[in-house]
Amino acid sequence: MSTSLTYSRTPCSPDSTTPHNPETRVAKLVFGMNQSLDGYVDHMAFAPSPMLFRHFIEEAQGQAGSVYGRQMYEVMRYWDDDHPEWDAEEHAFAAAWRNQPKWVVSRSLKSVGPNARLVEDDLEGAIRELKAKREGEIEVAGPNLAQSLTELGLIDEYRIYLHPVVLSHGKPYFAGPRPPLRLMANDRIGEDVIRLVYVPA
Repeated sequence: MSTSLTYSRTPCSPDSTTPHNPETRVAKLVFGMNQSLDGYVDHMAFAPSPMLFRHFIEEAQGQAGSVYGRQMYEVMRYWDDDHPEWDAEEHAFAAAWRNQPKWVVSRSLKSVGPNARLVEDDLEGAIRELKAKREGEIEVAGPNLAQSLTELGLIDEYRIYLHPVVLSHGKPYFAGPRPPLRLMANDRIGEDVIRLVYVPA
């Protein structure tokens, strides 16, 4: 979940290759974001409660990696550098995020930061290979990238963190036509956020 944002495993370097074992489960691609009641996502509009932020820390610690588009990756690079105003929880999230392998889908970027690798061409082939060679959950960050992967049939799960906020404008969670979905779970996190979990129908 981009804190713009499961469970504990040691991620490998994004440049390493893991031999494919046919008996091993493939990775699951999960697209999760905070969303307003009217369907918009905006990392500046949602300040997570302490309980929700703790949830995001635990998710980051357990994920096998993250796939980013350029814009979301540049937002999340905030966590690459320590800030003096951070509390212990923010340091914990930063440590988990830095430890994750990251794949950045971009044709304009020429380089990426630590523990990250560029994906410049053949998005479908790169992500299919990633799913085949990894285990666990891999986060998909950003609506535009998620839409491209949805159209390719590669998103396995959608998680909407629904906040009691109305934005009236902005970037929608679904950047294109909403795919047919089936609700699998819902739960409350903290006092006012509902997590909705969907899979392709």
